[in-house]
Amino acid sequence: MQANWLSPLLTALDEAPASVEFFLRDDDAGWGDDRLLEMLEVVGGHGLPIDLAVIPRAIGTDLAQPLSHLHAQWDGRLGLHQHGLAHHNHEPDGRKCEFGPTRGPDAQRRDLLEGRDLLESLLPGITQPVFTPPWNRCQPVTAELLANLGFQVLSRHAGDAPASVPGLIELPVSVDWSYARRDRRRLSFTELGVLAAQRATLAQPVGINLHHAVMDRRELELLDDLCSVLAGHRAARCLPLLAIATDSGDR
Repeated sequence: MQANWLSPLLTALDEAPASVEFFLRDDDAGWGDDRLLEMLEVVGGHGLPIDLAVIPRAIGTDLAQPLSHLHAQWDGRLGLHQHGLAHHNHEPDGRKCEFGPTRGPDAQRRDLLEGRDLLESLLPGITQPVFTPPWNRCQPVTAELLANLGFQVLSRHAGDAPASVPGLIELPVSVDWSYARRDRRRLSFTELGVLAAQRATLAQPVGINLHHAVMDRRELELLDDLCSVLAGHRAARCLPLLAIATDSGDR
């Protein structure tokens, strides 16, 4: 029996007039390697795809090697893409941001190129032209730079205003596993289940943002419940991020 927190989502899927697309995006690969591999074991056990946002300066060969191996094993179900450069906050005030207003285009371009080169050296030929900024925040100039450098997809939060840069597809996440309200209180899993159900009724892809580094054993069990729904419900279609983005860009 599925956990009670997923009851609203199951109801929404039961009543959906058409299939609902989902994608899983996990941030901060390079931190908490053991937890990352445990999380991938859960997702992989259901045969689902997942996209990892990889911190270029954090990943080393100890993680790159098993990820390369899994990428080959999973046959297109494991996506790997760039997550900033070092996940470092450059803003002296306000919200944390690596690609924020205090950094000009030249500095941002250097970081984007360095990060891309680092990932290519560790994960040769298997990283995708997708960019997730740390803390899901970046500036309009960042989006312009991404397009100029050949990135195809920018993935942030659904609440962010679209950058609307020609040639750059935006595919945001809308359900954040570790979502914090403005009062700094994290949503309960009951509230997350309601949010996921609401998003599933909007006729848009539902991006679920995971954070393996802060997920304990109990949360992995809850993730297992969610994966059971995404893999088993007739109305749920869990797809790779890039596949959804490129399909939407062709419409």
